Amino acid sequence: MNEQRRQILEMLAEGKITADEAERLIDAVERDQPVPPPGAALSPKTRPRYLRVVMDDNSDGGAGRINIRVPLQLLRAGVRLASLVPPQVLIRVNAELDKTGVPIDLTQLKPQHLDDLVEHLDELTVDLDQPDTKMRVYCE
Repeated sequence: MNEQRRQILEMLAEGKITADEAERLIDAVERDQPVPPPGAALSPKTRPRYLRVVMDDNSDGGAGRINIRVPLQLLRAGVRLASLVPPQVLIRVNAELDKTGVPIDLTQLKPQHLDDLVEHLDELTVDLDQPDTKMRVYCE
C-alpha cells in the first residue's frame, strides 16, 4: 500500500474525513500515479475493483445522470455468504424472486461465476426504450 493511501485511511479511521471524502481522495491519488516510461515492463492487468452502472438521460425533463459504483468485493462476499444459506431457504428465495419477475437460481450461484462475469465484462451498453438515454455497465 502506498504512503498516500495509508495516510488517507488513517484520517478516515481517526474521523477527520468521511468515507466519501476518503474515496474521492483515493481516486485522485490513483489518477495522479506517474505514467511508466516507454519501454518499461507493463504490469499485469489489474483485477477490477468496482462494478459501475452509469445512466445519462438527455431527454427533456429527464432524470439527469445516475452513477452507481459497487465494490466487487461486496458482491464476492455476498456470493460466498449465499453458499452458507441452507438449500431449503434458497429454494424459497428463488420462488419469491421468480414471483417478482427476477428468475435467478441462487442455488447455482458460485464465486467462479462472478469472476467469469467480471473477466468478460469489458463494457456493456444497455439499450433503453428512450432514444436520448444511454446506460453503460462496466468494471473498473
